[in-house]
Amino acid sequence: MPETPAAVVFDIGRVLFDWDLRYLMAKLVADPDELDHVLANVISEEWHFQSDRGTPLAEMVRARKAEFPEHAHLIDAYARRFNETIQHPIEGTHALARRLHAAGVPLYGLTNFGAEFFAGFRPLEAIFALFEDIVVSGEEKVAKPDARIYEISEQRFGHPPAALFFTDDNPANVAAARARGWQAHLFEGPEGLEDELLRCGLLR
Repeated sequence: MPETPAAVVFDIGRVLFDWDLRYLMAKLVADPDELDHVLANVISEEWHFQSDRGTPLAEMVRARKAEFPEHAHLIDAYARRFNETIQHPIEGTHALARRLHAAGVPLYGLTNFGAEFFAGFRPLEAIFALFEDIVVSGEEKVAKPDARIYEISEQRFGHPPAALFFTDDNPANVAAARARGWQAHLFEGPEGLEDELLRCGLLR
């Protein structure tokens, strides 16, 4: 039987906060077909992932506007109003984080998030005060599921892999954590996460 983990590592987007580029773009593009086109081809998650990997925002915006000049206003809005892509906290997960913190369990974050975007988001959210450290892909210039960011996290957090319990909504990220020996849970909602934390002995 695996040992009881010593610390919990949370992903942020779609685990602690509901994130979707559509939340912002729907405010700016009224036609549903055009909105789908923009999200698939212009302000796409695939393109946004460059930020998570550490590409400077100004470089991304400049190149994208050159490629899609007719959508320059949307690309500028993405850069200026990114916090509007994060609609609300996932309250059940926040409640679990608060319970873990109250029980003395160390909390950490491991997130694919642009460095500039996270710098503008983190100060707004009190939940992050409960976290001892957060590894941000855009700052490290390497993103999940690359094994290197898990190695960086182990070094930063100061726990051996088997002592880390990780939750993420992306199956590839969960598989990469398990490959390094972390105990990892695919996040599909706060209820399932609570069950797993209870099973592991992190909550009572």
